[in-house]
Amino acid sequence: MTHDLEALRRDVRSFLKAQAPADWRASSRTQDDFVRTQRDWFGKLVHAGYAIPHWPAEYPGGGRSLAEQKVIYEELARADCPRLLLSFVSTYHAFATLHECGNAAQKARYLPRILEGETWCQGFSEPGAGSDLAAIKTRAERKGDVYVINGQKVWSTMAQFADKCLLLARTASDGPKQAGITYLLMDMKAPGVAVRPIHQIQGDEEFAEIFLDNVEIPVCERVGEEGMGWAVAQATLASERGLTLMELSYRMRGALGRVAGLIRKHGHEDDRGVLRDFGVLVTQVDAVCALADQFLDNRINGIERIGDASIVKNAYSRALRAYSALGLRLGGMDEQYVAPITFGDLNTGNWMADFMNSYAWTIAGGSEEVQRNIIAERMLEMPREPKGWVL
Repeated sequence: MTHDLEALRRDVRSFLKAQAPADWRASSRTQDDFVRTQRDWFGKLVHAGYAIPHWPAEYPGGGRSLAEQKVIYEELARADCPRLLLSFVSTYHAFATLHECGNAAQKARYLPRILEGETWCQGFSEPGAGSDLAAIKTRAERKGDVYVINGQKVWSTMAQFADKCLLLARTASDGPKQAGITYLLMDMKAPGVAVRPIHQIQGDEEFAEIFLDNVEIPVCERVGEEGMGWAVAQATLASERGLTLMELSYRMRGALGRVAGLIRKHGHEDDRGVLRDFGVLVTQVDAVCALADQFLDNRINGIERIGDASIVKNAYSRALRAYSALGLRLGGMDEQYVAPITFGDLNTGNWMADFMNSYAWTIAGGSEEVQRNIIAERMLEMPREPKGWVL
């Protein structure tokens, strides 16, 4: 580590010691409280210069190297402060899309608003299309200076709180499936937009459906050329990995103390079976952190391979299931109840909710099967999966 990185770590640690919200779990048990806590924490991080280290240098705290970003996220995880779940799509997906593919007017209009707390969601997935973006059917028909949108989106993270939406719609149906898709920026308060939260198994409503009935979007809100939205969408999707995987892995290692606490609380200190299972879990989580470190080092040194992120994601999701399953088992009957919780990942403080949510990680951001295909076909150069085969 260089002297500058050590100084940065001290600065971040000092800021978090003074400002990190210690009671964020207890103060996030209703949706209104969750939104208020998230926006307050995001504002503090923006002001301190730690919210958007991956943005360009002209923005507050931007222009950090990957090594510096790693230090910041390591310290955020170590301090066990809340993840920026509400602004994740805004600061990663929306930023990457606008930065790489947006025009000057769109960047000038929207990037400052994101730093002021404007919340974005993503309108990609659709019923019947699954993870296949090329199969979307939501229609965008151009009429003069506007596109008229009709269709439905699903699995849009926290769309019920969003001000803007990154929307994919089909403007043509002829040619390859990837052609004819157009990328639009939609106002979530526009007439014809209806949002219905999806109640999930663990009791929260992290996702929502978006219904679009003759919604008008000005042509100036199109990103890229008409029909070229597939390429723009790749910039959006490429933004969500890397540091996120590292931060999550470190948070899980920090959360091992919760499992150790359950061992002490329930008198398992001399139970060899429990200690063995805990030892296996610690090793598994340490291995995920090592993989995440190696992945990020490869990216810093410019030697990242296609599929590296897939290896980390699959290892993380499996370790997360093992972590939450052991916590649920050791917690006994008290942890079998689903106590109120509003959003979160692995460390909500509610073992049953965390256990059920852990299965979502084998699907979100690309299913485990898709990641295996990437590793097999792109890294190991094995034959591609045949299309249309049946058992």
